Amino acid sequence: MRPVLLGSTALFVLASLSTPAQAADLAADQSAPASAAAPAEDDTGIADIVVTAQRREESLQRAAVPVTAVSGDSLITFGVTAVADLQKLVPALKISPTGGTTSLFLRGVGTNSQNSFSENAVAFNFNGVYVARPTALAGVFYDLERVEVVKGPQGTLYGRNATGGALNVVPRKPQLDTVSGSFMGELSNYNGRNVNAALNVPLGGSAALRVAGQLIAHDGYLSDGYDDEDGKALRASLLVKPSNDVSVLIVGDYFDQGGKGAGGVLLPNSAFAVPPLAGRVGFASPRATDAIRAFAATRFAPPFCGGAGGFVTSGCIDVPQTTGFMDNQTYGISGTIEANLGFATLTVQPAYRKSDINYVTWLPGFRGEVQENAKQFSFETRLASNGTGPLTYQLGVFYFSEDLASLNFFRQGDLSTTRFTPNVNTKSYAGFGQLTYALTDSLRVVLGGRYTKESKDQSTASVSGGRPGPVNPALGAPASGSLDFDKFTWKAGLEWNAGPASLVYANVATGFKSGGFFVAAPPANTYAPELLTAYTLGTKNRFFGNTLQVNLEAFYWDYKDQQITFVGGILTGNGIFAQGSRTENAGKSRMYGLELETLWQPTANDRLNLNVQYLNGKYNSLRTANFSGTGAPVATGCTVLGSRLANPTVAGNTARFYDIDCSGKPAVNAPRWSINAGYEHAFPVNDSVRILVGARTTIESSRFLNANFRPEEPQGSYMMSDAYLTGEFADGTVTATLFVNNIENETVLQRAGTRPVLDFPVGKLAPPRVWGFRVGYRF
Repeated sequence: MRPVLLGSTALFVLASLSTPAQAADLAADQSAPASAAAPAEDDTGIADIVVTAQRREESLQRAAVPVTAVSGDSLITFGVTAVADLQKLVPALKISPTGGTTSLFLRGVGTNSQNSFSENAVAFNFNGVYVARPTALAGVFYDLERVEVVKGPQGTLYGRNATGGALNVVPRKPQLDTVSGSFMGELSNYNGRNVNAALNVPLGGSAALRVAGQLIAHDGYLSDGYDDEDGKALRASLLVKPSNDVSVLIVGDYFDQGGKGAGGVLLPNSAFAVPPLAGRVGFASPRATDAIRAFAATRFAPPFCGGAGGFVTSGCIDVPQTTGFMDNQTYGISGTIEANLGFATLTVQPAYRKSDINYVTWLPGFRGEVQENAKQFSFETRLASNGTGPLTYQLGVFYFSEDLASLNFFRQGDLSTTRFTPNVNTKSYAGFGQLTYALTDSLRVVLGGRYTKESKDQSTASVSGGRPGPVNPALGAPASGSLDFDKFTWKAGLEWNAGPASLVYANVATGFKSGGFFVAAPPANTYAPELLTAYTLGTKNRFFGNTLQVNLEAFYWDYKDQQITFVGGILTGNGIFAQGSRTENAGKSRMYGLELETLWQPTANDRLNLNVQYLNGKYNSLRTANFSGTGAPVATGCTVLGSRLANPTVAGNTARFYDIDCSGKPAVNAPRWSINAGYEHAFPVNDSVRILVGARTTIESSRFLNANFRPEEPQGSYMMSDAYLTGEFADGTVTATLFVNNIENETVLQRAGTRPVLDFPVGKLAPPRVWGFRVGYRF
């Protein structure tokens, strides 16, 4: 706790250092509520970012919550074209792609998405609408206004399952008074191509249409062709504003995702030799599959896999193949209706999203086939007060419904097959409110609450086997079940204008992630909700004539009934234990630390940033059970407490559960230190042309990627840097950029796990060194 205590002291020291030169900039804001404006800009000052992290527009520097915002121009500069790229810019965020899904983590809080039952613990919101499916997060990173990363539980103003925080992607809106547009084309190594364009057209004086699209592709980063990209996206936005008091925004989007998808590599281990990671040898390449087969031949196996007392034969296991593919489509449409009622602004937001998912992946080390059809509908209504009186408020109601029908088939060969059909219907209702009251001209109190009621119904047929049989065995009778949850979450805080350009805030907030099902025969197929309580003390400051920005936050998070997803033993409908994805309420954890965000713009031509996070995350209590289909001990970095037969009533059964205790281990995806630093300098050539030279680097200490804590699975400390050289007209109409990402060509793991049965580690790598050329035009 010492770093937090030292940080708390530093907050008040910072708040007292604002310079008198800024008093005039904020004098009018001292008695305003939390949505007060930012310091005024000048030629050398820091440009402000307006965010909606608290469901109303306000300056980033006046938002009394921990939030990092990245502008759309910065996303282009640093080549952010997918959700996984964001972690280069936000130290608190860690993203783990898995086949066709994406797992989000904030400060060690997240979910390792494994199959169609998965739901993220960090809420993903596009254009203000909650997106439930981890398979539907791709294809939106173009023509954006900004991206906001809100840290900590969002149990008051946001929708479902925001235990760890929220990731808000905000597209550009149509403009009523101008014909404008943009074009960007990019070529890079690995046959990379990226073209996106946008066109804004006014329709009379009270409406405008904006159409944007993107085509993006590159060859695989691995030797077997995986880790490629092939995406097509289109978005249309219509804004109608019949008067100054009413506006209607309709946004429709479409994304088609192809290619082979994410691939994996064999991780170095003590059991057998594997290709070096730096060679990026995909595990469907002959060098890797030969190594797997040779290792498998040494493993003890059931009688049907090599005879009594025999060893695994090549026909009894599946090795990774180059047959993986992605054939995914997502569609969405949402409306945002705003009406100024005088005393308040009414916002009504209906939305619909559909995902048609079809992919085959070998990323876990074995074949995974997922077909998924998900339809979600949400409806939110908010009433936000207007004016500058002592009381401001937001009140609202939220409704969410999702129908999911899917087929999941995971095959490791004759040793283990699992086929199941998750059909889940979810409904969630919530009422919420948040009040801010000015006690004095500079001190405000915040109180908020949200009541959520949620129900889930599922009907899942499954079948598993551990002996030769048909590739698609017949499913057993469906297992049905229903779950109901309700929870009141709340927030209480104080906001203090400690100086003319300084804000200090302190709050306690709670978050709730609903329980659910995993694939297993009832009744042992459910898990309970998880709860998070976060304590935050922060300050936001501008110094030296609006040229230095220093934001500091100290936090302590208390996590209870934590949902842990891992590969373990599941009892299927035909009474056979198999290996599959389990989610359990495995225990408690706590996270505490400090985050410092600084931005310094000493001249109009220089810009430096430094973001540092110290994070101490630990599982106070974490007990799970590893499963071995052959009965052999399973490798783990935790303490093995004992073992037991999986099904002692079946003669000849060798499958065993190994009870393990991982208490005291560090939280997954929670590096102790995360540093992001960058510098940009502008060289004016003449009055109309300038050259920009910039670089940024990420430095991270080691972190575990899997709750099994095998010694082969952590990502060690590393440094990864990007650089760019841009020539542009001063008005920004034409730009030309040379760029290189991952200059060091560092080999960094994004995800790690264990292939069950054969029990060897596999991983997913971040992109290698990528360099290229980008041109842009705006009018």
